[in-house]
Amino acid sequence: MKTERYSWEPNWRRLHHVSTGNYTLEKLKLYLRCSLLIVVLPAIVGCGSYTATTNQKPNILFILVDDMGFGDLSLTGNKQVETPNIDQLAANGLLQRNFYVASPICSPSRVAFFTGQHPSRYKIHSFINTKDHNHRRGMAHYLPEDAFTLADLTKRAGYATAHIGKWHMGGGRDVGDAPLPTDYGFDESYVSFEGLGNRLLFSDHQNRLSERSSELAQGNIDWRPKHETTEIYFDKTIDFINRKKSQPFYVQLWLNDVHTPNMPSDAMLSRIEDNGLSINQRKFNAILVNMDKQLGRLFSHIENQGLANNTLIILTSDNGPESKKQYYQNGEIPPGSTAGLRGRKWSLYEGGIRMPLLVQWPEKIIAGRQDDTTLITAVDFLPTVAALLGEPPPQSDGHNLLPSWTEAPIRHRPKPIFWEFGSTGDPDAHPRSHLASDRSPKLAIRDNQWKLLVNPDGTGVELYNIATDPHEKNEVSGQHPSITERLTKEVTSWRAGFKH
Repeated sequence: MKTERYSWEPNWRRLHHVSTGNYTLEKLKLYLRCSLLIVVLPAIVGCGSYTATTNQKPNILFILVDDMGFGDLSLTGNKQVETPNIDQLAANGLLQRNFYVASPICSPSRVAFFTGQHPSRYKIHSFINTKDHNHRRGMAHYLPEDAFTLADLTKRAGYATAHIGKWHMGGGRDVGDAPLPTDYGFDESYVSFEGLGNRLLFSDHQNRLSERSSELAQGNIDWRPKHETTEIYFDKTIDFINRKKSQPFYVQLWLNDVHTPNMPSDAMLSRIEDNGLSINQRKFNAILVNMDKQLGRLFSHIENQGLANNTLIILTSDNGPESKKQYYQNGEIPPGSTAGLRGRKWSLYEGGIRMPLLVQWPEKIIAGRQDDTTLITAVDFLPTVAALLGEPPPQSDGHNLLPSWTEAPIRHRPKPIFWEFGSTGDPDAHPRSHLASDRSPKLAIRDNQWKLLVNPDGTGVELYNIATDPHEKNEVSGQHPSITERLTKEVTSWRAGFKH
């Protein structure tokens, strides 16, 4: 299959459209609090910052793909279709392969990126649903409006700010009283059915989520077939950049792709060769290829506007790929790939929480680097961006890992990474992976090479050396009792600190 891509030289001197058949490769609401917080990070993390004048501050484009697995990029092993425009980000910048999201499901994962806090601090530890279902799991209905966010941070630094695409941090279903995205520091927003304010709803979706969203009002509503919505989100992003390019901008482009149901147009699907693939995988591939094409169009526009050299582009996924029972019929497996990592969405095994992180900033990041060393997680984004902007470090559960982008990999993380999923309220109210082998204990901790999984009551202990066993096949708790005991105490004590 011929794959359309936008190809550019690593130094961004020029951009041209080609065809290839075988491509390889904030507002001020917490200003005083944050200004008074002086966090001295250990020397091992580094205190790198980007001292910037108004004209030098980089534009920031944060692209979050929905339910994309570690192995869905041709860069990370996809042999079915190519993703040349995403791959080119790595060729022009940095690929970090030891990146972790904060949760194997959408809402808490997004809260961690957005706030730099573990989402359990806000009682958002699973996907935000109806009020009744949230109550059954001991969950909040939306992110508190006074949470300090990436939008607050960048707006305080003089940025024009916009959120475009999926939100899912409050609003939708029967939650009509959630704050709008513009209440969290954005100048403009344009979301989908899992958010309020101006939004784009699916006219052909297979459930009632769009209809229920329309009943909540609160904003201008557009209706389009699902396969047209991705291009519209990119049009909105390009329009915002055109209007705001005289000042630095922060755009949060969070896509609905490649979350099921995948509903490509007939023309999109016709470009995907059969090759014995299931129809679900072919539909997934069609959506993935179209998303990559739209990304190429956006990257081309940024280059043509003369903005590429000082624009920081970040791209990753919110959690692992689909794992619903319906996709295991007739011996099939769900669409999306973990590149062999164990577990998928809804699992604390690697396939549910480990994602490729692509970072491009030609002015500061050396092209073509791959970092398999630095342990980085979603809560690190806020303090890292604060350091990049030279802003006062906000209170965060993360660390400034900017030196891993602009200097060299960081060999030792000063504090462990923690996770929880499915540990609150009614156990039957939480989604579970269909395969028993993908169902993990409800807590996890990663401390350098060691990863331990355990339930809050101390049962179900599993210990893995991820450095030598990234696929979590060899459970070694019996061989390392002192490490097992220490990590079990740390993660269960951490979990006990949250009152659900």
